[in-house]
Amino acid sequence: MKPQTLPDFDAVLAAAARIAPHARLTPVLHDESLDARTGARLYFKAEHLQRGGAFKFRGACNAVRALPDAIAARGVLTHSSGNHGAALALAAAGRGIPAHVVVPEGAVRAKLELIAQAGATVHRCAPTLAAREDACLRLQAELGATLIHPYENPQVIAGQGTAALELLHATPDLDALIVPVGGGGLAAGSALTLAARAPRCELILAEPTGADDTARSLRGAARVTVFTPQTICDGLRAGIGAPNFEILLAARAAAITVSDAETQAAMRLLWQHLKQTVEPSGATVLAAVLQQPARFAGRSVGLILSGGNVDLDAIAFCARCGTT
Repeated sequence: MKPQTLPDFDAVLAAAARIAPHARLTPVLHDESLDARTGARLYFKAEHLQRGGAFKFRGACNAVRALPDAIAARGVLTHSSGNHGAALALAAAGRGIPAHVVVPEGAVRAKLELIAQAGATVHRCAPTLAAREDACLRLQAELGATLIHPYENPQVIAGQGTAALELLHATPDLDALIVPVGGGGLAAGSALTLAARAPRCELILAEPTGADDTARSLRGAARVTVFTPQTICDGLRAGIGAPNFEILLAARAAAITVSDAETQAAMRLLWQHLKQTVEPSGATVLAAVLQQPARFAGRSVGLILSGGNVDLDAIAFCARCGTT
């Protein structure tokens, strides 16, 4: 991956202006029963209600709209397990340019359907990062399309930072912000926003125990690049990106790892109390609060619900998550 300039908060502000006519201003949800259960005041940024069903549309839209016309006309390309691919397809369709998405075998069917419905061309590959990247390099050479990396692209990072910007506008006195972390686009963008607008707000990253490379990277101050993810959170299986880790390390972000069982229980609570369809990756943020209630007791906490693209044929687990 060619080194890229790190984005700054000015890039987040530019992204906010650029995507405003295209992205949804998602609501901030609050539920008194969840406050009582956790002892904290929880404010959920409902990015599962974003276009494409995930925050990913913000970064994809910003990256696509920032391209000069001549370059954009050749189309865009990415690799994605689902949400970024769907977001890029939607953003490209909105600009009237071709989109190509390399998808690993085993991706969630609901996400694949979104990619296809938005009009992108889907290219299958083996379920490894190396296979994804090799396919993208081949297609880029063949098509001349611009590669929009799912989380390392500076315009993508800046676009993702607009979710935290909107949340802070709605709830300016947050003590902590919890975001899911996989490749780190949302986490890094949120770090840029907090540093500029709420420097005393603690940034906490929710990560699956079975894909805890970011937590280990932050502990050792060196990026972990070799690991095999084992988690139901399909959107968080990617390794932390190099520019993303650099931003998060500078921001002194902390990480809380949660088990799949804790994530499933949190997902059930979100469905039950907020009446919202939230996917496992998004539910990790509530799982982090439920795991460490003393850490958040009495505090105002923002939580970004990253997506809601759930395979509805696979929700039988709800009956096994315990009762509330």
